[in-house]
Parts: sequence; C-alpha cells; structure tokens
Amino acid sequence: MNNCTEEDDKVQNGVALFQLIVYIPVLSLGIPLNTIAFWVFCCKLKRWTETRVYMINLMVADSFLLFSLPFRLYFTKYDHPIDKLCSTILNIYFTNMPMSILIITLIAIDRYIAIKFPLKAKILRSPLKSASICGFLWITLIIYSFLRSAFQKQTEQFCFRKQSIQPNYSVLFSVILGYLIPLGIVIFCSVQVIKCLKKKIITSPHEKKMIQKAIQIISVNLCVFVVCFSPIYITLLLRFAVDVSRACSLLLEVTTSIQICSCIANTNCCLDAFCYYFAAKEFPEFPSLFPTCILKRCRMKQSQESQPPTDQVMI
Repeated sequence: MNNCTEEDDKVQNGVALFQLIVYIPVLSLGIPLNTIAFWVFCCKLKRWTETRVYMINLMVADSFLLFSLPFRLYFTKYDHPIDKLCSTILNIYFTNMPMSILIITLIAIDRYIAIKFPLKAKILRSPLKSASICGFLWITLIIYSFLRSAFQKQTEQFCFRKQSIQPNYSVLFSVILGYLIPLGIVIFCSVQVIKCLKKKIITSPHEKKMIQKAIQIISVNLCVFVVCFSPIYITLLLRFAVDVSRACSLLLEVTTSIQICSCIANTNCCLDAFCYYFAAKEFPEFPSLFPTCILKRCRMKQSQESQPPTDQVMI
C-alpha cells in the first residue's frame, strides 16, 4: 500500500481559511517592512559589517518566502499538479525557509563570539567570511531544494500535497540538520550571551539599561525562533513516523497539522523585520535615518567604540 487517499474537503477549506487569515497581515506587514529594511541596509548604511551581511541575506530569504505564500495558499485550496510553476515555488520555499533558520543561527554564533571572545573576534569575524559562509549555504540549499522537489515530483500527484506513505528520509535529514542542531546552537549561544551580559551589569552599572534591553531582545528572538519553527518540525517528524508505520488512519490529522504549523512558521518572515531596527543601531548613521531612535543610547555607543561586544548583541 503506497498511498492514502483519504481527504476531507471541509478540513482543507478550513486550513485554507486559516492560512488566509494569517497570510493577509503577514504580507501586509512583511512586504513594506522588508522593503524599508532592504533600502536601509543596502543603500543607506556606509559600513560593511558582519551584521549587515547577515541581515541582507536574511531579508533576501524572507522576501522570497513572502513571495511564495500566495502560491502556498492557492495550492492548499486547489489540487494543482506538479508542473513548472509548482517546482519553482517548491524550490523557493525549500531554499528560503531553511536559509532563514541558518542565518538566524549564524547571527547567534556571531553574537556569541563577539561578546564571549572579544579579542579573538577580530580574527574570527569579518564581512568577507560572513559573505562566504552565506554563499556556501545558498548553494547547498538550492541543490537540496532541487533534489527534494524532484523526489516529490516522482512520488506525489499534487503540489505541496504528500499523499503517499513512502518514507522520505530527506525530511528526517532536514529536521536534524536544518532545525534540531541549529536550535541547540541558538539556545546555547543565547544563554551564554545572556549570562555574560548579566555579569557585565555588575562591572558596568552605567550601562545597565542598555544591557537589560539587549537581554530582552535576545530573549524575545529566542522565543520567536522556538515558537515559530518548533511546531512544524515536530509535525514533520510525526509525518515521518506515520509513513514508516504506514498508519493511514492518522494521515489526515498529521497532514492538517503540518499545513497549520507551516503557516505559523512562515510568520517568521514578517517577525524578522522587527529585529532589523535593533541590528541597524550598530551603524553611526542610523539616527539620521530613523530620528525616533533613542538618541541617548546612540551617543553612548559612539563614545564607547572600544566596547563593540555590547552593541553587537543588539541584533
């Protein structure tokens, strides 16, 4: 038995409605926020830093992901065959969501190195190294997405619809390398940075407010990462277990859960835009671009150029 054909039109319509409710505000906020952030990071900032490299790559990944969302909604609502349009959207989707996760992981690592090893950071970190790492990841994920879409074309009938119960071991591979390992790295780096910042409050009480704000930002970023991406990868593991055990009776429930959780995961491409504001504070020209920023903090930053680790954690 290779296929489970049980479907429920009411469930699919309900999922499509849920996606519509979520994607309308995500697109309404995500497109202008990413456009403004892209304009600032690419056109207005003068200094190339690791932060700027990572943020531009994150914006590119999020922008492509936003582009794919209307098509995902259409493919959920209607049975669309796996044609060139479907393959293109599959490649975009399976490249850019993992890329967002990996870039967020790189930002966490970069932040950890900057504050934990401030002296070695000058050797370990550079914009060129960051760009090279991002380039390698783009090439790797593009190849992976083509292989994954080719596998789906051979085994499935409709776009973004996995009806067969043939186990897809690439899913298990992507869950481990694409999320569980990055999750562990992000948690470790974030916790270590927060510990370092709390110690810094004792030694630098005059920076207490700025450090507390940095801790809040790191905590929020970590929570957003876990809340957005954990549900989809947990349900993907459940789907893999269903396929291995050939439990057709659970397919509808698990498939519906995947569609809902992927919708939640895709909101991250909008939420990422809010961290651009804090990342841009690394640059001296930022106050003139956004006059509403906290001028007192910006002046403190300019007078403390010898202490970059504290500013780095504002990403």
